[in-house]
Amino acid sequence: MLSFSLLSMLACHEMDTIFRGVADLNITSDSSRVESHHLTTSVEEEDFILKDLLELPIEICERRPTCLRCCRPEKVCLCPFLPGCPLDVSTCLYIVQHPAEESRVLRTVPLLAACLPPGKCKVFVGRRFSEERNPELAAVCQHSKTLLLYPGAEAQNLQDMNEIVTGDVQNVIIIDGTWSQAKDMFFKNSLFHLPKQVQLSSTPSSQYVIRTQPTNMCLSTLECAAITLSIMEKDPAIQEVLLKPLRALCSFQLQHGAQVHHSKEHLLKCGLYDKPLPKNKRKMKRIQKLITNQKI
Repeated sequence: MLSFSLLSMLACHEMDTIFRGVADLNITSDSSRVESHHLTTSVEEEDFILKDLLELPIEICERRPTCLRCCRPEKVCLCPFLPGCPLDVSTCLYIVQHPAEESRVLRTVPLLAACLPPGKCKVFVGRRFSEERNPELAAVCQHSKTLLLYPGAEAQNLQDMNEIVTGDVQNVIIIDGTWSQAKDMFFKNSLFHLPKQVQLSSTPSSQYVIRTQPTNMCLSTLECAAITLSIMEKDPAIQEVLLKPLRALCSFQLQHGAQVHHSKEHLLKCGLYDKPLPKNKRKMKRIQKLITNQKI
């Protein structure tokens, strides 16, 4: 049996342990109340700030008024440089446009459409096209009078074609996008392999100087359309009419801070290409072809 003194010592120890637990519990409880108070205060402050923000007046950012004909802001409208009446042409242009081109500010397709009669310049936006989703475009691709303007080994020079008859309805499909985008769209859409493929054998240097081109022979969509229509319609004056708004657009941009963009071919030949050369052998081969004027 334990002695009375030992029992007393054990009892005191247990009581001391209990008192310490109660003290710790009180301290923890007080800390929780403090944290809870701070949390409540923080939420109230956030609600107060949010309420102030909601009461602030909303500034509505209005878009600049846009000209319905040339699709340019009214202050920089290019309608004075467009033909007074749409050009009388029998050729129908079908522009297959990459989605990235649709959002570009300085695109040329709206200017092209503004120069032609309604229905003579139709735009289809997308990367992939099929007969199920695009029946109208599919019907055009299957039409015997449709040409696809895209360079390649199998493409016939448009200037050398003798079967183009004046007054006979013709359709021309043009892919609108960067060269890499156009290449991707051509090879991954079987519809574009149905029409007769044509190309422009000799072209002047591009006048679209506010955008970089791969080579000196690369043209904007509007320039391609201008040369094509002048050949198809056997009317050289068409080219000058269509290029007039393009020159005005470039002139305006250059007057307001834009820089002349030389082609990549020009920059490489003059040693002005400031970007690192690619390490990929295939891309390096393309660069060498640009420098030596070989066809790509």
